Amino acid sequence: MKKLPGLAAGLKDKLIQQALERKLRLAAAHTGRAPMRPAEKQAEIPEQHYRFHLHPSYQQLRIINDGALRLGIKNPFFKLHEGTAGAQTKISGLEYVNYASYNYLNLSGDPIVTAAAKTAIDLYGTSVSASRLVSGERPVHRELEKEIAALYGVDDAISFVSGHATNVSTIGYLFGPRDLVLHDELIHNSVLQGIQLSGARRLPFPHNDWEALDASLNELRSQFERVLIVLEGIYSMDGDFPNLPHFIEIKQRHRAFLMVDEAHSLGVMGARGYGIREHFGVDGKDVDIWMGTLSKTLAGCGGYIAGETALIDHLKFLAPGFLYSVGMPPSVAAASLAALRRMKELPERVRALQARGRFFLEQAKAAGIDTGTSAGLAVVPAIMGGSLKATRVSAALFKQGINVQPILYPAVPEKSARLRFFISCMHTEEQIGTTVKILGESA
Repeated sequence: MKKLPGLAAGLKDKLIQQALERKLRLAAAHTGRAPMRPAEKQAEIPEQHYRFHLHPSYQQLRIINDGALRLGIKNPFFKLHEGTAGAQTKISGLEYVNYASYNYLNLSGDPIVTAAAKTAIDLYGTSVSASRLVSGERPVHRELEKEIAALYGVDDAISFVSGHATNVSTIGYLFGPRDLVLHDELIHNSVLQGIQLSGARRLPFPHNDWEALDASLNELRSQFERVLIVLEGIYSMDGDFPNLPHFIEIKQRHRAFLMVDEAHSLGVMGARGYGIREHFGVDGKDVDIWMGTLSKTLAGCGGYIAGETALIDHLKFLAPGFLYSVGMPPSVAAASLAALRRMKELPERVRALQARGRFFLEQAKAAGIDTGTSAGLAVVPAIMGGSLKATRVSAALFKQGINVQPILYPAVPEKSARLRFFISCMHTEEQIGTTVKILGESA
């Protein structure tokens, strides 16, 4: 006779219910009072534990937003740009001098880059419709990765569909509970998320302080299997950079891995824009993991890792963030490839960007504006000392045709709230001079 699945399932449910009732009777005998049934227990669960609008973080956000509205301050975020955002942009039909875009070399909107994206759509469609391992691989992916690897002088590279996910996936997969990750205290959130995912021990060191790092490794290196040191090429909130040769020497002596996040330094540092490696004249193979994003100088979206063959093959076949993700859209890969080639063809844009950055920094310092530790390489903060003041000054500049975003707590400490100016090679000295004058008057 065939088994009756429905009957068997019903019998199982009945046995579970009988066992539950026995537990309730035993609990009642032990406490001297009738225990609550499941429905009664559910009724006692606080509403904030199952309602999004009562989530503590959302409640805090509402308090901040409501307080700003009472002070007459509009939300400065999510402005709707009505075209390509470079040194200038259009918002609500009005033109603004724009310092809120990291289109450093003006390659997003470049006709050759745009044409490359359109051609890729005609050839491959708008999506590769699969992970690259399965059937999402296209020639443009490998062309982009080979050119990135050549730029760094390393074996190979791999591209991810998200810059943030590049760090999360790479660190989260390669390292584990027996490992240690030491990072600059100002490192990007994506690195912190990757470390948390990995389960490795995390230890920050003071900003750009290679001596403090060395001291920590002297004490701790022998207690862990793999050790990773993580730096940024240019720190996106402060606009400064580490002394890379010192960190390379430390990682070699302590037999650790070194990872450098070049999100904001590619296209910005070095005579040709080849990044912090070119700036210091170091061999690309002296850094174990080169990371960067495609959304800034390279006019696309996503991220990349460059390094030795073993690293790239490891990530390509086993890293969940690559293995289980759809491949990068062909148009995005083609745009970034074209932007990389245009960067090589147009070193004058790199020189113009560096000159404008220096000019902005010099003018700001002369006006008594606190620019922190910025080196004047594309990112210059104007530190206001409080979130409310930063928001008000940003709004005052916006009224006079200048778009710059405030950076507020908790993205930075409250006393370090700031306006963050992203400089483009297309900004003019006249625009910068006017901006600094109005900034000085508004602050």
